[in-house]
Amino acid sequence: MDKIMDLTENQRLHLIVELFNQLFCDEYGTKLIGGAQEPLYSPSTKKHRFHKVLFRENYISSALHEVAHWCIAGGDRLQQEDYGYWYQPDGRNTDEQRQFEQVEVKPQALEWIFSVACGQKFSISSDNLMASEADGIANQKFKYAVLEQAVKWCHSALLPLRAKQFIDGLTDAFAVSNPYDSTHYQIEFLN
Repeated sequence: MDKIMDLTENQRLHLIVELFNQLFCDEYGTKLIGGAQEPLYSPSTKKHRFHKVLFRENYISSALHEVAHWCIAGGDRLQQEDYGYWYQPDGRNTDEQRQFEQVEVKPQALEWIFSVACGQKFSISSDNLMASEADGIANQKFKYAVLEQAVKWCHSALLPLRAKQFIDGLTDAFAVSNPYDSTHYQIEFLN
């Protein structure tokens, strides 16, 4: 394990991208691609044979987060750009922030499990730098919802199939022992 964790962040990211593409390119026609200015899921077209999961710059956390969205998306969503999700950028009002958090609980819970499976630090993101102090309590509720979902998935057979495949692949590639152990999922581990 020490040898894997001694890799540079770029080497670790390359390993994650390579693993995703090995696991899912042939069966699902999907590639994970870094270097994007903004994350985006782009379904295949006549011009582009593969679905693309684009992640921001070359950040491991962005790659894992975008893979989480892909693992959750159903067949209909996989045919739509960005899975057909609504997205309001930073500066959301309180109601918009709650809507954002509702759709982010499951992807962030999966991202957390993926992070544990590859030895990556994880931080929950409310993705709203303009939030007011009144949003602090709601933000804590969001953190606990993400925690609860991660623990629930670790202790059930309800984990999405592609997510399980990716977790198991990461666990093997990074020689991490049991990412499903609930001791990994504690609020004090979060920022």
